[in-house]
Amino acid sequence: MSTPQQARPHQPAAHEPTATLDVDHTDAEYRHWLKEAVRKVQADANRSADTHLLRFPLPERWGIDLYLKDESTHITGSLKHRLARSLFLYGLCNGWIRPGRPVIEASSGSTAVSEAYFAGLIGVPFIAVMPRTTSAEKCRLIEFHGGRCHFVDDPRTMYEESAALAAETGGHYMDQFTYAERATDWRGNNNIAESVFRQLRLERYPEPTWIVATAGTGGTSATIARYVHYMQYDTRICVADPENSCFFEGWTTGDAGVTTDCGSRIEGIGRPRMEPSFVPGAVDRMMKVPDAASVAAVRALERAIGRKAGGSTGTGLWSALRIVAEMAAAGRTGSVVTLLCDPGDRYLDKYYSDDWLAAQGLDIAPYAATIDSLLETGIWPN
Repeated sequence: MSTPQQARPHQPAAHEPTATLDVDHTDAEYRHWLKEAVRKVQADANRSADTHLLRFPLPERWGIDLYLKDESTHITGSLKHRLARSLFLYGLCNGWIRPGRPVIEASSGSTAVSEAYFAGLIGVPFIAVMPRTTSAEKCRLIEFHGGRCHFVDDPRTMYEESAALAAETGGHYMDQFTYAERATDWRGNNNIAESVFRQLRLERYPEPTWIVATAGTGGTSATIARYVHYMQYDTRICVADPENSCFFEGWTTGDAGVTTDCGSRIEGIGRPRMEPSFVPGAVDRMMKVPDAASVAAVRALERAIGRKAGGSTGTGLWSALRIVAEMAAAGRTGSVVTLLCDPGDRYLDKYYSDDWLAAQGLDIAPYAATIDSLLETGIWPN
């Protein structure tokens, strides 16, 4: 399958320093600011312990262990904290982020929360360009960290609006959808993949059979897949895709130009176009997950371990449970890992609201019954 090509024109005013900048590359004051900004971002990682690897309870007799890498314990509450840190270091070291100039990001919420935190850390303004349907709690968190929310009615216009704001303000459009897969060191350096394998070292199946990720930018699945190939592990990578997202179709058809005409209901994942950071050739399998199944899975997670999580966690968990069922049916043992991407308290008015489900026309009962049947019998109902 071919790698999707970047589908937007080059935007030098949004991304790169130009001759109109009023600060020279060799200016001592700027270099001092840059060194301090990089130090502050790196110090954030040094202050953080690793995130937990939680076990989802399965019957011991199956010989299968299911884990969730709990990224909600980052200081900004989501998997996107790692990405935001990497993007800020990338932008700073490339000379794209400048003192006093805003950082702008197109985001459905969690990346913007984390980037608002890092912008505040180094003292630059931050503007999040987001769909108007983004959860109120995410908007509150962005503003809590000093950012500003700029809403669009059509999620497909976020890219152009972000680039236009960067050009208008002289700021930097971070563009997570292009740079996510290249800003993170996939060979190691305490990335999420290296962390998972280190934490599994003393488990009974230290090399997982499958790791399941979900895709917003595609950067996490690319990092994990590349690390697995680089380290020569036999682990397979599955990407779970929600409704109203084009990644699954693009992967199965090899068409980098595929699009959808509406936004994803599962915040943080699913895109209306094939993003440049999604690397289809690196992953082994994809699953299309109904949104109602994602919601049923996060509610099952709460019953199983007492933790609420966002909808993207449910998308990955549903796919992980399907893989567990396939392994059990084949008599195979091993471990499966997926991600707990962010906390459910950001979505109390969505995935934990029966009124919201009714308004969206989502019936989770059949999917909840499927999960219950699997956990009781070890069989995935047809």
